[in-house]
Amino acid sequence: MSDSTTTSRVLALLNLLQTHRHWPGPELAARLSVTDRTLRRDVERLRDLGYRVESVPGAGGGYRLEAGAALPPLLLTDDEAVTMAIGLRVAATQGLADGATTTLTALAKLEQVLPGPLRQRVNALASTVQSGESRQSPVSPEILGQLALACRDHERIRFDYIAADGSESQRVVEPHSLVPRGRHWFLVCWDVRRDDWRTFRVDRLTNFFGTRLAFAPRDLPADTAAEFVAIAHGKLRGKLTAHVHLALPLDAMRAHFGPWATYATAVDAATTDWPIGGHTLEEMFGALAWIPAGVSFTITGNDEFARFVREFSSRLSGAA
Repeated sequence: MSDSTTTSRVLALLNLLQTHRHWPGPELAARLSVTDRTLRRDVERLRDLGYRVESVPGAGGGYRLEAGAALPPLLLTDDEAVTMAIGLRVAATQGLADGATTTLTALAKLEQVLPGPLRQRVNALASTVQSGESRQSPVSPEILGQLALACRDHERIRFDYIAADGSESQRVVEPHSLVPRGRHWFLVCWDVRRDDWRTFRVDRLTNFFGTRLAFAPRDLPADTAAEFVAIAHGKLRGKLTAHVHLALPLDAMRAHFGPWATYATAVDAATTDWPIGGHTLEEMFGALAWIPAGVSFTITGNDEFARFVREFSSRLSGAA
């Protein structure tokens, strides 16, 4: 076998190791169309080049790429690697219109192999780099990089969270996506303890901990993560709000409304509280049209909206 073929195969192996945190040995060999023995030799070649490829023994074993004591040969000097990492972090915090996902995946790949001393330099320097045109709320670029890795690798994570009202909680989640919206970054994830989909502002997230526990990805209740965030945070940001109590169990309500049920909660086993919002009474009234036929409901929390619904309902009845 020629040297060029071996080099191409080793580069292909490196690329695969960078796309997932952990690869089962048989799956890697199958992807590369090589034997287990050849795979082991190629792994040793990467180790000789400075890449720290760890072997995990046992039935569920395989290989994973870890940060080593020195930067692997990425055709970058240490100063260039530090500069690139800082640039990617700053770019990520600016919420690029077209390249948010690309920026985060590039940042995740670089952070994954960045040695400890260089990461310390990046952390020290990045804290002093500010954009004069930033419209984002303060967010830790290091946290963004860690979250990007967890989303990519389907790794369950833990963190502390401070809500808008100042209340603090500890969360265990299965991360799905990072989404920039307006002035903030949002983590879209499955909240294990709440047994539901949630969004969290990244700038309110602290004490991140990666559990290294993998999970099977779930189907998001929206076409895209960006749509889910827009629904979760867009409908309740108007000046007017109200609560609709539906004669419908929470699970059935979620099945019907999908992501529009993000903030719905159970009043009891047969009733669901659904918060709605809007900039006008007419906008809020439109939400009621989505309530399934035959499901009774009451309106609380906004007397003006309740009067509007009664008056408009009377007009509709007369028109019919």
